[in-house]
Amino acid sequence: MEPKNLLFIFSDEHTREITGCYGNSIVKTPNIDALAARGTTFDNAYTNCPICVPARASLATGRYVSEIGYWDNAHPYEGRVPGWGHRLIDAGHEVVAIGKLHYRSAEDRTGWSREIDTLHVVDGLGDLLGCYRHEITERGAVKKLAADAGPGDSTYIGYDTRIADQACEWLAAEAPKRRDRPWVLFLGFVLPHFPLIAPPEYYAMYPNDALPWPRLYDQADRPTHPVLEQLRIAMNYDKYFTPEKVRIARSAYFGMVSYLDHNIGRVLRALEASGLADDTRVLYTTDHGDNIGHRGLWGKSVMYEESTALPMVLAGADVPAGQRVSAPTSLVDVYQTVLDATGVALTDEEREGMPGHSLLAMANGDRPERTVLSEYHAAGSCTGFFMIRHGRYKYVHYVGHAPQLFDLEADPQETRDLAADPAMGRVLDTCEAKLRALVDPEAVNARAFRDQDARIAAHGGLEAVRARGDFGYTPAPGQTPLYD
Repeated sequence: MEPKNLLFIFSDEHTREITGCYGNSIVKTPNIDALAARGTTFDNAYTNCPICVPARASLATGRYVSEIGYWDNAHPYEGRVPGWGHRLIDAGHEVVAIGKLHYRSAEDRTGWSREIDTLHVVDGLGDLLGCYRHEITERGAVKKLAADAGPGDSTYIGYDTRIADQACEWLAAEAPKRRDRPWVLFLGFVLPHFPLIAPPEYYAMYPNDALPWPRLYDQADRPTHPVLEQLRIAMNYDKYFTPEKVRIARSAYFGMVSYLDHNIGRVLRALEASGLADDTRVLYTTDHGDNIGHRGLWGKSVMYEESTALPMVLAGADVPAGQRVSAPTSLVDVYQTVLDATGVALTDEEREGMPGHSLLAMANGDRPERTVLSEYHAAGSCTGFFMIRHGRYKYVHYVGHAPQLFDLEADPQETRDLAADPAMGRVLDTCEAKLRALVDPEAVNARAFRDQDARIAAHGGLEAVRARGDFGYTPAPGQTPLYD
C-alpha cells in the first residue's frame, strides 16, 4: 500500500453507543458518520484500560498495561518504553501533537517532533491519591460531577475550540511544506470528558425528556459484585444525582459529543482545503468510554461496554468504503497501523512479538488470531481486573473474587451475568485459559500494588499524598487544578 499522511483524531471518554454510525438514532454526529461512510468501521474496538493515562500509554507503545507498568493516573508515560512516534521520528517523519496527551511532561522524549498546546498530568505527578487501593474511600471530587452538569461554558470547551483552530492552521500553513515523507498529526480533543457541561446550543439539541433513561439504574437492578461495590464507594458520583440531574447530565453528554463532532468536521474541512485529503488517511478513536448513568455508574473504570467499548473508524486510500469489521480490535493496534499507513517497515518483533495488528491490514481482510485484553489497576479498585473477548463472550476476571461472563450476542447490554450458571463452566474455563496465556493475573496484581505503594512512599507517604488533596480531572493548559 502506498505510504500516506495520517491525521489521527483522538477524543476523551467517548462511549461507542453515543455515535450515529454505531446505530444511535438520537445523537447528531454527522462528521464522524460521514468518515465511517467513506471508510471502515470497527464494531468491536476496546480500550486496553478504562482510564486515561494507562490507556494512552498502551496507545503510544502498542503494549498492554501489565507489560509496561503504567498502572494508573499517577504513572504517566515518559518515553521509557519506546513507541510508534519514536520509530517514525527515527525514520525521518514529522510527528506533531496538538491537544491532550496526558503524559508526564512536554520535556520528555515521548515520540513527537513537536508538541503544540499539549495537556499533561498535574505537576508531572498526576493522581497520586489513586495509587492507594488498600482501603477504599469516597474520592473528594465526586460531588462536583452532578453539581457542574448542564449547559454553559468550560475550559474544556474552550480548549477543544483552540485545538481545532490550531489544527486548521497547521494543515493550512505547515502540512503543505512536508512532502518528502508522510507526516502524522495527532489531535487530542478533551470532550466529552467531564465536567458534563455542553455549549448551550448543543445542550439544547437534546431536551432532557427526549433521551432514554439509563439502563439498570434502579437500585434493585444494579449489579452487586463485591469488587464493583467497592468501586462504587470510591466513585460515588450517583449519591449526588437527583432524577432531574440524571437527565441534565445525559443531555450535556450528548451535547458534548455533538460539539466534538463539530470540531472534527472543522478539521476535516481544513484537510480538504489544504489539497492533501487524497494523500492523507484519517483515524478516529478515543481512550475509553463513559458509563453515563447506566447501572448507577458515571465516569469509566469498569469493564462494561459503556466504559470499555470504543468508536474506531479508519478512512482514506486503500481503506474500503462503508465496510464494517466485527473482529475485536484495541488501542494497541494503533502502533502497527501508524507504521503501516506511513510506510515504515515493521520489524519481526513489531509484527510477531507485540499484541497489535494493523487496522489498515484488517480493513483489507486480515483476521489475526489473538485475544484482545483490557485491564484496570487504578483508583477505586480493591483488586486488579482483566477483561477479554472470546467470540460472543466477554469474560471479566477479578483477582481473588468471582468472575463475570456475558454473552454479547444474546445480551449486548450485559444485563445477565452467566458466570454462576453451571452450563457455562466450559466457556469459563476456556476464557480463563485464554487470559492466562496473556498474563498471570495474580503476579500482575501484586506488582501493581507494589509499584503503587512505592510511588506513594517516594512522595512522602500516604498522609502527604492525602494532604496534597484530590482533584476531579486534569485542567486544561493555563487552568489551575481545583483540589478538594
